[in-house]
Amino acid sequence: MKKLLAAVSVLVLSGALLAACSSNATNKLVVGASATPHAEILEQVKPILAEQGIELEIKVFDDYVLPNKALESGDLDANYFQHIPYLEEQIATYGYDFVNAGGIHIEPIGIYSQRYKSIDEVKDGASVLMSNSVADHGRVLALLEAQGLITLDPSVNKAAATIEDITSNPKNLQFKADYAPALMAQIYLNDEGDLVIINTNFAISAGLNPLTDSIAIEGADSPYVNIIAVRTEDKDDPRIKALVDALHSEEIQQWILDKYQGAVVPVE
Repeated sequence: MKKLLAAVSVLVLSGALLAACSSNATNKLVVGASATPHAEILEQVKPILAEQGIELEIKVFDDYVLPNKALESGDLDANYFQHIPYLEEQIATYGYDFVNAGGIHIEPIGIYSQRYKSIDEVKDGASVLMSNSVADHGRVLALLEAQGLITLDPSVNKAAATIEDITSNPKNLQFKADYAPALMAQIYLNDEGDLVIINTNFAISAGLNPLTDSIAIEGADSPYVNIIAVRTEDKDDPRIKALVDALHSEEIQQWILDKYQGAVVPVE
């Protein structure tokens, strides 16, 4: 009888431990993010989610390809690094079954130069160095057009514009677009081109201030909103909703404004 009771006790204890482990696994949320500003923002969200019993684990990535692969494989519950056009391009290219769970902030992309202090100084034949992120090309070209450097075909959607859609290039700008996004800040610091286009997250990581170090920058009305991406099957996961709600909270939005001084702009 004693042996039977002991066996039953072991089974009960084992069941309780398994239930606890299962509960912990269910309440743990793993999110992939770029180091700056995404992971920094997520760090501020940890205590908010902890109050709701959700443990947030942040996995930092230094490129734009692996976070979506990790999300598809199930290594991540969500990722936070990409804007909407990039997500759409990735879905079209790789067939990912992902959805946008919520827009969080905008990172205005900027034009940087060691050789010119203003757009007005740009000389004939100047080089324009862009990343190989095709989803950003239309964005970059729209910024160059807004600065009066080029004209794009008006029949083309600017977000999808390519170098071939330039109809007027009065300064004969020379475009090179085969660099990894993460290298653009170092390329600028090495003075390897006349105009270097850098995403704000990489600019900040390199110690640059996009508002003061760039010679031109997108306005805060940019449509390139950085989002929380999830697998379609998880779009109604209450942990995801809690994450997005926390990121949209007044506390976090104010922290973004205070921390980045306009280089990162929160959206509701």
